[in-house]
Amino acid sequence: MLGTVLPLVLTVAAAVPLPAAADPAPVSALTKSVQGAGSHGATANWVIGYDDHATTTGAATITDAVGAGQAYQPGSLHAPPGWTPEWSTDGSTFTGTEPASGVTAVRATNPAAGPDSTQLSGALTPPVQAVTTATGGDGFSPILYRTPGGALQGWNIYHHLGATSPKVVCTDLATGARCPGGPWPKVLNTAPGPLGTLGAGDIASTMVSQYVRDPGTPGKVYYPAVTAASVGVACLDMAAAANCGYWPLAATGGSPPVTSITGFAETGGNLYGLVSSGAVTCWTITTQSACGGQPFAPIVPAANQPYVYGSVTPVAGKVFASTSNPGVAQQPSLGCFDPATATACAGWAASRPTGPAGNYNYNAYTAFGTTGAPVGACASTTGGTNVTTCYALDGSALPAPPGAAALPNGTYVFDPEVVTDPGGHLRSYLPVWNGGIAGAAVCHDWTTGAPCAGLPARITHPSVNGGATRVVRVAVDPPSGCLIGLGDAGILFSMDPATGATPCVRSGGQVTLRPGDFYCDGGSHVQGYTSARLTGVDPANVDFAASRVTVVDQDGAVVPTPGFAPDGSVDLTGVPVAAHPSITVTTTLVLHSGTGFSGSLVVDFTGDAPQLCFRTTISADCTVTSVANTATGTDSTGSFSSNTVTLPVAPGASCTPKVTVEKEICTAIHPADCGPGGAGPWAKQAPVGLLGVLAASAYWRITVTNQGPVGITSAQVVDTVEPSCQTGPFTLQAGETKQVYCATYALLNLFPITNKAKVSYVPVNVPPGTPPSTTDWSAAKACSLLCSL
Repeated sequence: MLGTVLPLVLTVAAAVPLPAAADPAPVSALTKSVQGAGSHGATANWVIGYDDHATTTGAATITDAVGAGQAYQPGSLHAPPGWTPEWSTDGSTFTGTEPASGVTAVRATNPAAGPDSTQLSGALTPPVQAVTTATGGDGFSPILYRTPGGALQGWNIYHHLGATSPKVVCTDLATGARCPGGPWPKVLNTAPGPLGTLGAGDIASTMVSQYVRDPGTPGKVYYPAVTAASVGVACLDMAAAANCGYWPLAATGGSPPVTSITGFAETGGNLYGLVSSGAVTCWTITTQSACGGQPFAPIVPAANQPYVYGSVTPVAGKVFASTSNPGVAQQPSLGCFDPATATACAGWAASRPTGPAGNYNYNAYTAFGTTGAPVGACASTTGGTNVTTCYALDGSALPAPPGAAALPNGTYVFDPEVVTDPGGHLRSYLPVWNGGIAGAAVCHDWTTGAPCAGLPARITHPSVNGGATRVVRVAVDPPSGCLIGLGDAGILFSMDPATGATPCVRSGGQVTLRPGDFYCDGGSHVQGYTSARLTGVDPANVDFAASRVTVVDQDGAVVPTPGFAPDGSVDLTGVPVAAHPSITVTTTLVLHSGTGFSGSLVVDFTGDAPQLCFRTTISADCTVTSVANTATGTDSTGSFSSNTVTLPVAPGASCTPKVTVEKEICTAIHPADCGPGGAGPWAKQAPVGLLGVLAASAYWRITVTNQGPVGITSAQVVDTVEPSCQTGPFTLQAGETKQVYCATYALLNLFPITNKAKVSYVPVNVPPGTPPSTTDWSAAKACSLLCSL
């Protein structure tokens, strides 16, 4: 019995839609282009646009190998702001210092590329805590330097140390740690080169040093230096952590002896100092050379001491200098030098006393009137009786700042830092110690002619080393407004200029944005400024009413802006780029608390993708008919490549082909000798009667030769008589020859005939549309019974 057959049932499942695949995140892109004429020996400017599609901040790298048939032009690599340029001679190992030659690849890196590639950021300095600097000697003036990333560094050259003693040290003021590149301190050298790499030090430091920034390179400072045979100007490059030269100004020895130097003060583009003989030294910044005729005649008495106990200060185009002679019954004095005459100032044929005999000093500082104009100079001397004395430009007496005049006997007074407060008052902060003072500052308000309001007569620092700062100098950090102090105790610390509190609970940042620096093809790419904003900052911790933001342009003119919004941003859309192609944004933030503070100031603009550029020289080798480049990159979106750009190379002057054409007639009596491969002979003119033998036919040969050095294309033979002779188009490589055979069949009475031929051609690789070149005509004559009519 068969089993029951069940019906076959097909079940169709209902269609369930699959979830839509998410669109892949966009990958950043590079766009390659080239500028320049494609010809041998010409320059090609390779432009790489970086379109950043990253959504988070991360490292980015753009790399470009120098293509075949071209050579990198030294110094031509341009990287956008915020990117670090690097070079390679092998295509794989890169360095941040450009090699003298042999570059085969370039790249630029940015450790913090992000979604907005048209922005710059600078670190906001947290409140500077007191920190002991590296050992090496007595601390002196803090030299403040902000790195391109906004980090605030405090540099110091310990004073009155011998040539071989380590004496320069760098401290990161945000962390209190030593700057990278230690160990610190390091010696100073007259030869240029990285600190600590030039062997034993050969520069001794002076008792009183004053530093002048290079106006074109603010990371470089010039300082007074002493060597075995001379005194002069030395250079410290803080950006490169390097020595950057030494220029002697006066030989040591002589009578009165030159043993040391003090200064410098800048006026009119020159640095002025004072040597121990009382003579004035002079050095020009732009030429980096001594002024003609210096050292100039003494303006103060000589002091036979190992160091100069005095200082210099500029006053309305003049230079005042003080000197003293500790332990000797000689009055300290103040003199005036006029750079316009290279002699003592009018009314200053003799120097003026600044205290009783036996007193000495470390300072000379500018006196200002109530309007802020410089009116003279002061010197505060120490000894059995402290005395502060001031003189006007004409030599008459001026009133002394009362705070300085009231200091106890034995107090050391050092050169002040001059600051304009938010109310527009001009203030001088004089560091003082000794005479029962462990370390303090005295503030004088020149606008009111009185001690600074709201500050104690002597601003002490009890929270720093128990108050024993033995402060020698204070320097203002313009972004934060804080004063940074340093002294013989070797401790860096900060002070609020308005309250005198330590530490200074403020922050500051500064960013200079030049949108045009992001591009290098000469095009128009910038639409406008966008904003300045605080990132990583809790707005609730900022007293915006007491804080301020300042915007200045490339000429130093203040650009009006709305100020801080409640979220810490500043609207810059109203700043026209055409009128202000560069702006510097400086923020001074007054904080409620400095604990755990961090953050950045970001300034941005609206514009096209930033560009990296470099230039190459196209090879003069005539075999190079094109050059090409392709860039690659990586960032947080992944890896990517640019389009490949190929630039045709037209022949240069030395690569223009030399083409010749030779028109001949066959003089053989057998036609078989007058065709391709025929024996000929061939001549410029057929003998009389020959054409009768050849049945009134003229056999022609046209020889086209390309003597090089490059090939030709689109060649055409042009013939004035015989259409069958016209041949083409054809090509000829350098050194090749082409022969064309043709004949004219005619009655005898048509002769004689003069036939001319020439060749038109185009050299290989010329730009499209280049008109053809043409050879000269070449002629041959066919004769019958007569060869002339």
